[in-house]
Amino acid sequence: MLSAIINAFRVPDLRKKIFFTLAIIALYRLGSFVPVPGIPANALVDAFQASANNTAMVFLNLFSGNALAQFSVFSLGIMPYITASIIMQLMQGVIPALQRWAREGQTGQKKITQITRYVTLGLGLINAIGYLLLFQSRQYGVVLTPELPKMFTSVVIVFTLVAGVAFIMWMGELITQRGIGNGMSLIIFANIVAGFPGAIFDSINTQSAAFTVLIIVVVLLVIPGIVLIERAQRRIPINYAKRIQGRRVMGGTSTYIPLKVNGAGVIPIIFASALLYFPAQLAAFFNVGWLTSLSNALASDSWINWVINFGLIVFFCFFYTSMVFNPNDTADNLRKQGGFIPGVRPGVNTVQYIKNVLNRITLPGGIYIGCIAVIPSILFSMTGDSLISAFGGTSILIMVGVALDTMSKLESQLKMHHYEGFFK
Repeated sequence: MLSAIINAFRVPDLRKKIFFTLAIIALYRLGSFVPVPGIPANALVDAFQASANNTAMVFLNLFSGNALAQFSVFSLGIMPYITASIIMQLMQGVIPALQRWAREGQTGQKKITQITRYVTLGLGLINAIGYLLLFQSRQYGVVLTPELPKMFTSVVIVFTLVAGVAFIMWMGELITQRGIGNGMSLIIFANIVAGFPGAIFDSINTQSAAFTVLIIVVVLLVIPGIVLIERAQRRIPINYAKRIQGRRVMGGTSTYIPLKVNGAGVIPIIFASALLYFPAQLAAFFNVGWLTSLSNALASDSWINWVINFGLIVFFCFFYTSMVFNPNDTADNLRKQGGFIPGVRPGVNTVQYIKNVLNRITLPGGIYIGCIAVIPSILFSMTGDSLISAFGGTSILIMVGVALDTMSKLESQLKMHHYEGFFK
């Protein structure tokens, strides 16, 4: 590992990409401390700390790198872009135009990316207005500065937050194009890691140093298991028949279709969390008795939340996998290229075989993600430790996934320059 890192800095082009990535992340972290004009920062911080039992806000604040608690220009974080990307990915299975663009390669991808940007700004506008109303509600009671008209201050706040979303999106794309790894994923990674020192000190103050050390040790022991499952694949063997074209012999090779055990990543957790936290967000805006009762019943420390959350995660694993992987297209492409699965007839039998394999590996993958998301919530309700809340299974899953993706990209760059990579 150490030799691979040293080798990465020996390559001038790779060294520039690494420093560029670090510089953009540092710029993002700096923007997380720039407050939005018109909001009394100290009053908001006190109100946010007083409502620390709001799991939805704690979750969103974690992914914004504590920017939401300070209501900085980057308060909305990367979530609008992630949501827009998920929506566009799901719409590709419904809208024929998006399906056609996805097959056009780089030209079609540019069109999809442009629409994703517009959707991101639209979601950012909705989120900005929602947060502004939420922080002025009874739950937080933040009063805007009286020195300027309220409407003017509100417009400035919303515009600043949406501009922050656009700037984050631009920085993420810069990292993807000129740096190392996926820019949006690295920004999330930086946000989660940024909260690690504060969560440790809070855990020591509320619990004990020994208990905090125990949690860290357990996390370190869990990480290798997550890495193992994240890299686990079910490989379906593929053979290609020999074809003779003139004097050339084509085909006759063997390969495989790699199907990941966790093909959906953390997207099922995001979907399930959005559905479960939605009643709580509505209850914060409207004082309706049945809505408040529903949000209390779905609180993160209730067994109802754990059961529903687990079930939703497993469901969304199947749903998302079916949207992004089409066995019919795979079987059709194999037939056109002269490929076949040994012992399986081409056509309908191949489609059914791939579906069966996909279902068999998606179920344990969904159970695995469900356990990763629910078990830390159960432990947090039992201990009340902030370290468990801030760095539960979802955070670890994201950090491990981003780290593996970034290391894979560094690995390919090192191999191009004849250096040994990270993975043996």
